[in-house]
Amino acid sequence: MRLSSLLLAIFGATAVLVLLLLGMGVNFRQPVPAQSADLYNPAREVIVMGAVAEVRDFACPVSEGEIGTHVMLKTPQGVLQVHLAPGRIMRSQKLSFAAGDQITVIGWKARVFGNNDLIAREISRGNEQFVFRDQAGKLMLVQ
Repeated sequence: MRLSSLLLAIFGATAVLVLLLLGMGVNFRQPVPAQSADLYNPAREVIVMGAVAEVRDFACPVSEGEIGTHVMLKTPQGVLQVHLAPGRIMRSQKLSFAAGDQITVIGWKARVFGNNDLIAREISRGNEQFVFRDQAGKLMLVQ
C-alpha cells in the first residue's frame, strides 16, 4: 500500500468518525464552567448596592455562550461584574441600565472563569423592580 493511499484511508476514517460523533450529539465546543441554574446556592445569596459603572454585552458562560448583558457595579468593596440575562431577553423586555444608575442587586455569588461574580436574581432601581430568575436560578422573563 502506498503512502498516499494510507493517508487517504486515515483521513477517510477520521472524517467518518467525526460525522458519527456529531450525529450522536457529541459537542466539540469548549465546556462551559457552569450554567446559571447550576450555580444557584441560596447560602451564597447576597444583597449588593452600588452604581452602574459600565454595561457590557458579551458571550457569557452563564447564558450558555449566548450574548448576555452584564453590569459592572461600583461598590464600596470594588467593582463587581453582575450577570443579568441574555441580550435577547433584555431587548425584548426593553430593559436597560446606564452608567450612574443606582441599583440594588439580589443574587448569588458564583465563580465564573476564576472571578467572583454575581448572578442577578432581582434588581431594584428607584421604585422599579426587575426579576430575572426564580429561586432555582431559572430565567423568569419571557423568552
